[in-house]
Amino acid sequence: MVPINSAHRTSHDTRLLDALAARNSSTRLQAALAVGTHPDDGFVDALVARCAIEPDFFVRDMLTWALTRFPPEITVPRLRAELRSEHAQARSQALHTLSKIGDRDAWPAITRSLLHDADDEVARSAWRAAVVLVPAGEESGLAGELAAQLGRGDRDMRRSLSRALVTLGEVIEPALQTGLASADPAVRAHARATQRLLRDPDAGFDPDVDEAKRIVALGPERAEETAC
Repeated sequence: MVPINSAHRTSHDTRLLDALAARNSSTRLQAALAVGTHPDDGFVDALVARCAIEPDFFVRDMLTWALTRFPPEITVPRLRAELRSEHAQARSQALHTLSKIGDRDAWPAITRSLLHDADDEVARSAWRAAVVLVPAGEESGLAGELAAQLGRGDRDMRRSLSRALVTLGEVIEPALQTGLASADPAVRAHARATQRLLRDPDAGFDPDVDEAKRIVALGPERAEETAC
């Protein structure tokens, strides 16, 4: 094999860095693929920075894949730092990447504020990362934090929360019972839908959401009468 001199290597790296920021999304995708195929620690910062601003979903996914190709001791500290960013996409993508790396040393960085983040995509990514990284023995506490958000958001958001909860298994039952006793009909309906998914992963999700809408429209007393 002919050795690559440092000047050629620097030129090659510069082209790759430029390609990661190219106007064409296919060029950015190919650059991320190239970096992940031949990991070089010098690209980690550029990959993490690009995750925060990359507009294309498929390119972001490739950036995450590329980062998983590096040793966790290099990537995880950089990704943890991104969780403090004021930019929602930076936080969301860092959480997503941490969930794919799966290094449980990152668990302390999954804070309560991230699990309850006002940005739906950040919160959704935090839920997914949390159920992957949670240490043994802390599942119940996590279930309580997640269940406290039953009824949040639209159908897709609620389904994401239910799936995260169900991933934790039977430990979520006490938290669901709290939700079932809520005065908020949307919370009760979401808790019922989650309980059904826990018992039967193939069960539908929509009926309980529709029931919540019916209760809100009719009022609790009238809804109980029509349900009889």
